[in-house]
Amino acid sequence: MTTGDDARRYLRAHNLGVLSSHSKSVPGYPFGSVVPVVCDARACPVVLVSGLAEHTRSLAADARASLIVHDFSIADQAGPRLTVLGDAVRCEDADAAARYLRYFPESERLLALGDFAFWRLVPREALFIRGFGRIEWVQADALAPPPNDIAAIEPGAVEHMNADHGAALAAYCASEGLPDASGATMVGLDCDGFDVRIGARIVRFPFDAPVTTAGAARQALAGLARRARGG
Repeated sequence: MTTGDDARRYLRAHNLGVLSSHSKSVPGYPFGSVVPVVCDARACPVVLVSGLAEHTRSLAADARASLIVHDFSIADQAGPRLTVLGDAVRCEDADAAARYLRYFPESERLLALGDFAFWRLVPREALFIRGFGRIEWVQADALAPPPNDIAAIEPGAVEHMNADHGAALAAYCASEGLPDASGATMVGLDCDGFDVRIGARIVRFPFDAPVTTAGAARQALAGLARRARGG
């Protein structure tokens, strides 16, 4: 896999980041805050922001923004992290919104207030730090996923896995040492892997390599299930 593939997989594996915009309230200064994030089918980060938030006013005036993701539990400056730079646009995509809400269903109550809206960060380039001294710039076309059919099958596949393959989901989670996976539900499937929600925790299960068709996705899911069961 390429550096772009690795960077995209790292981005998709994290659902919390720091979004930074150009402050409208304090011109000339960057403004950053922690936000939940879910990538759409094209691996563009999507966030949900209040109309009263500093970010909304700032992004409306200057679309240039960045998002940094990393493991916030690791206090090590030499650890991996990814900064995506791009342009933020209002996201009116119903599929992207539905995907976000599968990951963060509690956000339904925010949308009900009528003041929140989705924003998509369209990458221009990214800085991928794999570790100390391992720093690479990744252009947007390299960060993007390969052409694939997974977005079209995702809603049905997620519903099918949750309705008929709860044992497989539990096996996936048990293989990662998660103590109680009885309430595990799949929330997302993409060409690089899938995500399972257990309570408030979201766990990423990457595929060995990107898949581009429904058949390849089924094979990858079945292969991971066999591996999780020790087969």
